[in-house]
Amino acid sequence: ICVILIAEQPDVERAVEAMRRGAYDFQTKPLNLGKLEAVIQRAISQQRLVLEKHELERRLDEQYGLGNLVGKSRQMVKIYDAVRQIGPSRATVLIQGETGTGKDLVAQAIHNNSPRRLEPFVKLNCANLPEALVESELFGHVAGAFTGALHMRKGRFELADKGTLFLDEIGELSPGLQSKLLRVLEHQQFERLGDSKTITVDVRLIAATNRPLDRLVQEGQFRSDLFYRLNVVTIDMPPLRHRKEDIPLLAHHFLREACQRNHKQIEGITRGAMDVLIRYNWPGNVRELKNIIEGMVVRAHGKQPIDAHDVPDHVRRSVQPEAGEIRIPTGTSMAEVERIVIEETMKACGYNKEACARTLNIGLRTLYRKLKEYDIR
Repeated sequence: ICVILIAEQPDVERAVEAMRRGAYDFQTKPLNLGKLEAVIQRAISQQRLVLEKHELERRLDEQYGLGNLVGKSRQMVKIYDAVRQIGPSRATVLIQGETGTGKDLVAQAIHNNSPRRLEPFVKLNCANLPEALVESELFGHVAGAFTGALHMRKGRFELADKGTLFLDEIGELSPGLQSKLLRVLEHQQFERLGDSKTITVDVRLIAATNRPLDRLVQEGQFRSDLFYRLNVVTIDMPPLRHRKEDIPLLAHHFLREACQRNHKQIEGITRGAMDVLIRYNWPGNVRELKNIIEGMVVRAHGKQPIDAHDVPDHVRRSVQPEAGEIRIPTGTSMAEVERIVIEETMKACGYNKEACARTLNIGLRTLYRKLKEYDIR
Protein backbone atom coordinates (compact mmCIF):
# COMPACT_ATOMS: atom_id res chain seq x y z
CA ILE A 1 0.00 0.00 0.00
CA CYS A 2 1.31 3.43 -0.94
CA VAL A 3 0.75 5.94 1.89
CA ILE A 4 0.67 9.74 1.53
CA LEU A 5 0.42 11.49 4.88
CA ILE A 6 -1.43 14.82 5.25
CA ALA A 7 -0.25 16.68 8.34
CA GLU A 8 -0.74 19.93 10.18
CA GLN A 9 2.34 22.15 10.27
CA PRO A 10 3.27 21.19 13.89
CA ASP A 11 3.25 17.46 12.87
CA VAL A 12 6.06 17.74 10.30
CA GLU A 13 8.50 15.84 12.51
CA ARG A 14 6.01 12.99 12.88
CA ALA A 15 5.43 12.96 9.11
CA VAL A 16 9.19 12.69 8.46
CA GLU A 17 9.34 9.77 10.86
CA ALA A 18 6.44 8.15 8.97
CA MET A 19 8.41 8.42 5.72
CA ARG A 20 11.39 6.76 7.38
CA ARG A 21 9.03 3.92 8.22
CA GLY A 22 7.84 3.55 4.64
CA ALA A 23 5.33 6.28 3.77
CA TYR A 24 5.69 7.53 0.19
CA ASP A 25 5.27 11.27 0.87
CA PHE A 26 3.64 13.82 3.15
CA GLN A 27 1.78 17.06 2.49
CA THR A 28 0.98 19.89 4.90
CA LYS A 29 -2.19 21.85 5.24
CA PRO A 30 -3.45 23.96 3.61
CA LEU A 31 -3.29 21.55 0.69
CA ASN A 32 -2.01 22.49 -2.75
CA LEU A 33 -4.30 20.24 -4.81
CA GLY A 34 -2.16 20.50 -7.95
CA LYS A 35 0.92 19.41 -6.05
CA LEU A 36 -1.03 16.62 -4.32
CA GLU A 37 -2.28 15.32 -7.66
CA ALA A 38 1.28 15.22 -9.03
CA VAL A 39 2.43 13.27 -5.94
CA ILE A 40 -0.45 10.81 -6.35
CA GLN A 41 0.40 10.27 -10.03
CA ARG A 42 4.05 9.57 -9.15
CA ALA A 43 2.91 7.18 -6.41
CA ILE A 44 0.64 5.32 -8.86
CA SER A 45 3.49 5.02 -11.36
CA GLN A 46 5.79 3.63 -8.71
CA GLN A 47 3.18 1.12 -7.56
CA ARG A 48 2.64 0.02 -11.15
CA LEU A 49 6.38 -0.67 -11.48
CA VAL A 50 6.38 -2.61 -8.22
CA LEU A 51 3.41 -4.71 -9.33
CA GLU A 52 4.98 -5.34 -12.74
CA LYS A 53 8.20 -6.45 -11.02
CA HIS A 54 6.28 -8.89 -8.80
CA GLU A 55 4.33 -10.22 -11.78
CA LEU A 56 7.55 -10.68 -13.78
CA GLU A 57 9.15 -12.55 -10.88
CA ARG A 58 6.04 -14.74 -10.57
CA ARG A 59 6.11 -15.58 -14.27
CA LEU A 60 9.83 -16.31 -14.21
CA ASP A 61 9.37 -18.62 -11.24
CA GLU A 62 6.45 -20.30 -13.00
CA GLN A 63 8.40 -20.76 -16.19
CA TYR A 64 11.86 -21.57 -14.86
CA GLY A 65 11.39 -22.67 -11.27
CA LEU A 66 9.26 -25.72 -10.58
CA GLY A 67 6.33 -24.28 -12.54
CA ASN A 68 6.83 -26.49 -15.62
CA LEU A 69 6.99 -29.64 -13.50
CA VAL A 70 3.34 -30.62 -13.20
CA GLY A 71 1.98 -33.39 -11.01
CA LYS A 72 0.94 -34.28 -7.48
CA SER A 73 1.71 -38.01 -7.51
CA ARG A 74 4.00 -39.49 -4.89
CA GLN A 75 6.74 -39.92 -7.52
CA MET A 76 6.60 -36.24 -8.54
CA VAL A 77 6.57 -35.02 -4.94
CA LYS A 78 9.81 -36.97 -4.40
CA ILE A 79 11.31 -35.27 -7.47
CA TYR A 80 10.28 -31.80 -6.20
CA ASP A 81 11.98 -32.55 -2.88
CA ALA A 82 15.08 -33.82 -4.66
CA VAL A 83 15.31 -30.69 -6.83
CA ARG A 84 15.12 -28.43 -3.78
CA GLN A 85 17.77 -30.47 -1.95
CA ILE A 86 20.14 -30.89 -4.90
CA GLY A 87 19.79 -27.40 -6.39
CA PRO A 88 21.92 -25.46 -3.85
CA SER A 89 24.81 -27.96 -4.05
CA ARG A 90 27.65 -28.20 -6.58
CA ALA A 91 27.10 -31.93 -7.14
CA THR A 92 26.98 -33.48 -10.60
CA VAL A 93 23.50 -34.87 -11.31
CA LEU A 94 22.46 -37.84 -13.45
CA ILE A 95 18.79 -37.87 -14.56
CA GLN A 96 17.54 -41.21 -15.87
CA GLY A 97 14.24 -41.99 -17.55
CA GLU A 98 12.45 -42.85 -20.76
CA THR A 99 12.29 -40.40 -23.64
CA GLY A 100 9.66 -37.71 -23.10
CA THR A 101 9.49 -37.91 -19.29
CA GLY A 102 10.70 -34.34 -18.75
CA LYS A 103 14.37 -34.82 -17.88
CA ASP A 104 15.26 -31.44 -19.41
CA LEU A 105 12.65 -29.69 -17.22
CA VAL A 106 14.15 -31.24 -14.09
CA ALA A 107 17.62 -30.11 -15.17
CA GLN A 108 16.33 -26.57 -15.71
CA ALA A 109 14.61 -26.64 -12.30
CA ILE A 110 17.82 -27.77 -10.58
CA HIS A 111 19.73 -24.91 -12.20
CA ASN A 112 17.08 -22.37 -11.25
CA ASN A 113 17.10 -23.54 -7.64
CA SER A 114 20.89 -23.19 -7.43
CA PRO A 115 23.24 -20.26 -6.68
CA ARG A 116 24.06 -20.33 -10.42
CA ARG A 117 20.52 -19.45 -11.50
CA LEU A 118 21.58 -16.02 -12.85
CA GLU A 119 24.38 -17.59 -14.91
CA PRO A 120 24.00 -19.45 -18.24
CA PHE A 121 22.08 -22.72 -18.57
CA VAL A 122 23.54 -24.36 -21.69
CA LYS A 123 22.15 -27.52 -23.36
CA LEU A 124 23.53 -30.09 -25.77
CA ASN A 125 21.83 -33.24 -27.04
CA CYS A 126 24.63 -35.74 -27.65
CA ALA A 127 22.46 -38.02 -29.80
CA ASN A 128 21.65 -35.56 -32.56
CA LEU A 129 25.19 -34.84 -33.79
CA PRO A 130 28.06 -36.85 -35.33
CA GLU A 131 31.06 -37.53 -33.06
CA ALA A 132 33.37 -34.92 -34.60
CA LEU A 133 30.73 -32.22 -34.29
CA VAL A 134 29.91 -33.17 -30.68
CA GLU A 135 33.57 -32.63 -29.73
CA SER A 136 33.59 -29.22 -31.39
CA GLU A 137 30.29 -28.32 -29.72
CA LEU A 138 31.61 -29.32 -26.30
CA PHE A 139 35.10 -27.82 -26.41
CA GLY A 140 35.05 -25.33 -29.28
CA HIS A 141 37.66 -24.96 -32.00
CA VAL A 142 40.12 -22.49 -33.48
CA ALA A 143 40.23 -21.37 -37.10
CA GLY A 144 41.68 -24.09 -39.30
CA ALA A 145 41.15 -26.90 -36.80
CA PHE A 146 39.28 -28.85 -39.48
CA THR A 147 37.81 -28.32 -42.92
CA GLY A 148 35.21 -25.58 -42.73
CA ALA A 149 36.47 -24.14 -39.41
CA LEU A 150 36.92 -20.59 -40.67
CA HIS A 151 36.64 -18.84 -37.31
CA MET A 152 37.32 -19.50 -33.66
CA ARG A 153 34.25 -20.79 -31.84
CA LYS A 154 33.60 -21.28 -28.14
CA GLY A 155 32.28 -24.64 -27.02
CA ARG A 156 29.40 -25.35 -24.63
CA PHE A 157 31.71 -25.77 -21.64
CA GLU A 158 33.15 -22.30 -22.21
CA LEU A 159 29.71 -20.79 -22.77
CA ALA A 160 28.45 -22.38 -19.54
CA ASP A 161 31.30 -20.99 -17.40
CA LYS A 162 29.99 -20.10 -13.90
CA GLY A 163 26.68 -21.75 -14.86
CA THR A 164 25.28 -25.19 -15.70
CA LEU A 165 25.81 -27.47 -18.69
CA PHE A 166 23.06 -30.00 -19.45
CA LEU A 167 24.16 -32.95 -21.59
CA ASP A 168 21.15 -34.93 -22.80
CA GLU A 169 21.50 -38.55 -23.99
CA ILE A 170 25.02 -38.78 -22.59
CA GLY A 171 25.01 -42.53 -23.16
CA GLU A 172 25.50 -41.83 -26.88
CA LEU A 173 29.00 -40.37 -26.41
CA SER A 174 31.86 -42.27 -28.07
CA PRO A 175 34.61 -43.78 -25.86
CA GLY A 176 37.05 -41.06 -26.95
CA LEU A 177 34.71 -38.26 -25.95
CA GLN A 178 33.90 -40.04 -22.69
CA SER A 179 37.60 -39.90 -21.80
CA LYS A 180 37.84 -36.18 -22.59
CA LEU A 181 34.66 -35.44 -20.65
CA LEU A 182 36.05 -37.27 -17.61
CA ARG A 183 39.12 -35.04 -17.66
CA VAL A 184 37.00 -31.89 -17.75
CA LEU A 185 34.88 -33.09 -14.84
CA GLU A 186 37.94 -33.90 -12.76
CA HIS A 187 40.03 -30.82 -13.53
CA GLN A 188 37.57 -28.30 -15.08
CA GLN A 189 40.11 -27.82 -17.88
CA PHE A 190 40.16 -28.50 -21.63
CA GLU A 191 41.62 -27.29 -24.94
CA ARG A 192 39.74 -26.14 -27.99
CA LEU A 193 40.13 -28.32 -31.07
CA GLY A 194 43.34 -27.34 -32.87
CA ASP A 195 44.68 -25.32 -29.91
CA SER A 196 47.20 -26.12 -27.17
CA LYS A 197 46.04 -23.40 -24.77
CA THR A 198 44.33 -24.85 -21.69
CA ILE A 199 41.08 -23.19 -20.65
CA THR A 200 39.82 -23.39 -17.08
CA VAL A 201 36.09 -23.15 -16.35
CA ASP A 202 33.69 -23.47 -13.44
CA VAL A 203 30.77 -25.52 -14.74
CA ARG A 204 28.19 -27.67 -13.00
CA LEU A 205 27.25 -30.68 -15.11
CA ILE A 206 23.81 -32.25 -15.28
CA ALA A 207 23.57 -35.31 -17.52
CA ALA A 208 20.54 -37.25 -18.73
CA THR A 209 20.05 -40.61 -20.38
CA ASN A 210 17.20 -42.83 -21.54
CA ARG A 211 19.52 -45.86 -21.45
CA PRO A 212 20.65 -47.33 -18.08
CA LEU A 213 24.31 -46.35 -17.82
CA ASP A 214 25.12 -49.16 -15.38
CA ARG A 215 24.03 -51.67 -18.03
CA LEU A 216 26.13 -49.89 -20.67
CA VAL A 217 29.10 -50.13 -18.28
CA GLN A 218 28.57 -53.90 -17.95
CA GLU A 219 28.37 -54.20 -21.74
CA GLY A 220 31.62 -52.23 -22.14
CA GLN A 221 29.94 -49.32 -23.96
CA PHE A 222 30.43 -46.73 -21.23
CA ARG A 223 33.45 -45.98 -19.04
CA SER A 224 32.94 -47.08 -15.46
CA ASP A 225 35.06 -44.22 -14.07
CA LEU A 226 32.95 -41.65 -15.94
CA PHE A 227 29.76 -43.35 -14.76
CA TYR A 228 30.87 -43.12 -11.12
CA ARG A 229 31.85 -39.47 -11.66
CA LEU A 230 28.41 -38.69 -13.10
CA ASN A 231 26.47 -40.81 -10.64
CA VAL A 232 27.02 -38.51 -7.65
CA VAL A 233 23.30 -37.76 -7.36
CA THR A 234 20.69 -39.64 -9.40
CA ILE A 235 17.09 -38.73 -10.20
CA ASP A 236 14.88 -41.38 -11.81
CA MET A 237 12.03 -39.90 -13.85
CA PRO A 238 8.93 -42.13 -13.76
CA PRO A 239 7.15 -42.93 -17.04
CA LEU A 240 3.69 -41.38 -17.36
CA ARG A 241 1.99 -44.80 -17.19
CA HIS A 242 3.31 -45.14 -13.62
CA ARG A 243 1.77 -41.84 -12.46
CA LYS A 244 -1.59 -41.78 -14.21
CA GLU A 245 -3.11 -39.66 -11.43
CA ASP A 246 -1.09 -36.77 -12.91
CA ILE A 247 -2.66 -37.08 -16.37
CA PRO A 248 -5.68 -34.79 -15.66
CA LEU A 249 -3.38 -32.06 -14.26
CA LEU A 250 -1.00 -32.36 -17.20
CA ALA A 251 -3.81 -32.46 -19.75
CA HIS A 252 -5.43 -29.27 -18.45
CA HIS A 253 -2.01 -27.59 -18.16
CA PHE A 254 -1.18 -28.42 -21.79
CA LEU A 255 -4.69 -27.43 -22.86
CA ARG A 256 -4.23 -23.92 -21.41
CA GLU A 257 -0.83 -23.58 -23.07
CA ALA A 258 -2.08 -24.81 -26.44
CA CYS A 259 -5.15 -22.53 -26.34
CA GLN A 260 -2.91 -19.55 -25.63
CA ARG A 261 -0.48 -20.43 -28.44
CA ASN A 262 -3.25 -21.06 -30.96
CA HIS A 263 -5.65 -18.30 -29.84
CA LYS A 264 -8.42 -20.74 -28.92
CA GLN A 265 -10.91 -20.70 -26.03
CA ILE A 266 -11.80 -24.34 -25.46
CA GLU A 267 -13.89 -25.01 -22.38
CA GLY A 268 -11.98 -27.94 -20.93
CA ILE A 269 -11.98 -31.72 -21.46
CA THR A 270 -14.99 -33.98 -20.94
CA ARG A 271 -14.95 -36.93 -18.54
CA GLY A 272 -15.22 -39.31 -21.48
CA ALA A 273 -12.13 -37.87 -23.18
CA MET A 274 -10.20 -37.80 -19.91
CA ASP A 275 -11.07 -41.45 -19.29
CA VAL A 276 -9.54 -42.37 -22.65
CA LEU A 277 -6.41 -40.34 -21.90
CA ILE A 278 -6.01 -41.96 -18.48
CA ARG A 279 -6.37 -45.51 -19.83
CA TYR A 280 -3.84 -44.99 -22.64
CA ASN A 281 -0.35 -46.37 -21.97
CA TRP A 282 1.62 -43.30 -23.24
CA PRO A 283 4.75 -44.86 -24.76
CA GLY A 284 5.94 -41.33 -25.58
CA ASN A 285 5.24 -40.15 -22.03
CA VAL A 286 4.54 -36.49 -21.19
CA ARG A 287 5.84 -35.23 -24.52
CA GLU A 288 3.35 -37.42 -26.39
CA LEU A 289 0.48 -36.18 -24.18
CA LYS A 290 1.48 -32.57 -24.84
CA ASN A 291 1.58 -33.09 -28.61
CA ILE A 292 -1.77 -34.90 -28.68
CA ILE A 293 -3.45 -32.16 -26.64
CA GLU A 294 -2.05 -29.53 -28.98
CA GLY A 295 -3.26 -31.46 -32.02
CA MET A 296 -6.79 -31.68 -30.59
CA VAL A 297 -6.77 -27.95 -29.83
CA VAL A 298 -5.67 -27.09 -33.37
CA ARG A 299 -8.44 -29.24 -34.88
CA ALA A 300 -11.15 -28.05 -32.47
CA HIS A 301 -14.08 -25.94 -33.69
CA GLY A 302 -15.58 -23.29 -31.42
CA LYS A 303 -15.39 -23.40 -27.65
CA GLN A 304 -16.85 -26.86 -27.03
CA PRO A 305 -14.88 -29.05 -24.59
CA ILE A 306 -12.64 -31.72 -26.07
CA ASP A 307 -14.64 -34.97 -26.15
CA ALA A 308 -13.72 -38.63 -26.48
CA HIS A 309 -14.35 -38.63 -30.24
CA ASP A 310 -11.78 -35.81 -30.59
CA VAL A 311 -9.03 -38.07 -29.23
CA PRO A 312 -6.87 -39.50 -32.06
CA ASP A 313 -7.96 -42.91 -33.36
CA HIS A 314 -4.71 -44.69 -32.44
CA VAL A 315 -5.19 -43.65 -28.80
CA ARG A 316 -8.82 -44.76 -28.65
CA ARG A 317 -8.07 -48.07 -30.37
CA SER A 318 -5.32 -48.91 -27.88
CA VAL A 319 -7.52 -48.48 -24.81
CA GLN A 320 -10.04 -51.18 -25.59
CA PRO A 321 -11.90 -52.38 -22.49
CA GLU A 322 -11.90 -56.03 -21.50
CA ALA A 323 -14.05 -58.35 -23.60
CA GLY A 324 -17.73 -57.57 -23.17
CA GLU A 325 -17.02 -54.56 -20.94
CA ILE A 326 -17.72 -50.88 -21.58
CA ARG A 327 -16.30 -48.43 -19.06
CA ILE A 328 -18.25 -45.21 -18.62
CA PRO A 329 -16.98 -42.73 -16.02
CA THR A 330 -19.35 -41.23 -13.46
CA GLY A 331 -20.84 -37.93 -14.61
CA THR A 332 -20.87 -38.75 -18.34
CA SER A 333 -23.87 -37.19 -20.12
CA MET A 334 -26.63 -39.49 -21.42
CA ALA A 335 -25.86 -38.50 -25.01
CA GLU A 336 -22.20 -39.40 -24.46
CA VAL A 337 -23.23 -42.72 -22.81
CA GLU A 338 -25.33 -43.56 -25.88
CA ARG A 339 -22.50 -42.66 -28.23
CA ILE A 340 -19.99 -44.79 -26.30
CA VAL A 341 -22.34 -47.78 -26.13
CA ILE A 342 -23.09 -47.65 -29.87
CA GLU A 343 -19.44 -47.17 -30.82
CA GLU A 344 -18.19 -50.00 -28.60
CA THR A 345 -20.97 -52.35 -29.72
CA MET A 346 -20.09 -51.62 -33.35
CA LYS A 347 -16.50 -52.61 -32.63
CA ALA A 348 -17.58 -55.78 -30.82
CA CYS A 349 -19.77 -56.73 -33.79
CA GLY A 350 -16.95 -56.18 -36.28
CA TYR A 351 -18.73 -53.07 -37.64
CA ASN A 352 -21.63 -55.24 -38.86
CA LYS A 353 -24.56 -52.83 -38.58
CA GLU A 354 -27.28 -55.47 -38.62
CA ALA A 355 -25.58 -57.43 -35.81
CA CYS A 356 -25.07 -54.21 -33.87
CA ALA A 357 -28.75 -53.25 -34.20
CA ARG A 358 -29.84 -56.73 -33.02
CA THR A 359 -27.44 -56.57 -30.05
CA LEU A 360 -28.75 -53.15 -29.02
CA ASN A 361 -32.35 -54.21 -29.73
CA ILE A 362 -33.00 -51.19 -31.95
CA GLY A 363 -34.09 -50.82 -35.55
CA LEU A 364 -31.51 -50.66 -38.33
CA ARG A 365 -32.82 -47.24 -39.45
CA THR A 366 -32.47 -45.98 -35.87
CA LEU A 367 -28.90 -47.25 -35.78
CA TYR A 368 -28.06 -45.49 -39.06
CA ARG A 369 -29.53 -42.26 -37.68
CA LYS A 370 -27.50 -42.56 -34.47
CA LEU A 371 -24.30 -43.35 -36.36
CA LYS A 372 -24.76 -40.20 -38.42
CA GLU A 373 -25.73 -38.13 -35.35
CA TYR A 374 -22.61 -39.17 -33.42
CA ASP A 375 -20.32 -39.25 -36.47
CA ILE A 376 -19.38 -42.88 -35.85
CA ARG A 377 -17.65 -44.53 -38.78
